[in-house]
Amino acid sequence: MYFRFRWLASISVIAIFLLILLNAEPIHQVAAQQPTGSVPTVTGTLVGAFIKVTYPEQINVRSGPSSYWYPAVGVLLWQEEAPALGRSPGGDWIQISYPGVDGNVGWVYAPLVSLGPPGVTLRIVEPPPTPTPATTPTIDPTLVAAFLPQYTPTRLPTFTPPGPLAVPTYDTEPVTRSAVPMGLIITILTLIGGFGAFISFLRGR
Repeated sequence: MYFRFRWLASISVIAIFLLILLNAEPIHQVAAQQPTGSVPTVTGTLVGAFIKVTYPEQINVRSGPSSYWYPAVGVLLWQEEAPALGRSPGGDWIQISYPGVDGNVGWVYAPLVSLGPPGVTLRIVEPPPTPTPATTPTIDPTLVAAFLPQYTPTRLPTFTPPGPLAVPTYDTEPVTRSAVPMGLIITILTLIGGFGAFISFLRGR
């Protein structure tokens, strides 16, 4: 009885395995199709003239060669490279290829980048027209007059020139000198007074 049970169990397992194999989908090996022709590859080295940002921070890419007249249209990061197309007449700005903006070109300030490869020369590119503002600001003269300070004119003092300077004049008369000097007369009078005092002193004794 035991052996008969084992035989039935083995047959059941084999039958189940065969059913699984029959219901399974056949496996087909599909070989991958090899591409024909040349496939373009992207390399990190630019061909032709290029610029490389040497400024340690990001720099602005402008629509023209001026930071005053042309707005910024993008940025380049430190060590980032871009194809160089030309330079401004003064050589201070370099035109680069910058996809995504008007004309797909932009301008960077030359002292902030390095130009390569060594010995490359760029053609001179005329600056684009400066953008015109959408609206022209106008000044309301009434509003301006309200904020202007009002000053009361002050009359300056008048200057009266002084009269002619009167210079006093003195009549000069010739000085008459006596024949006997005044000092001699005083000396003689002093001696006479002293002599009289001496006589009085003697009489008093």
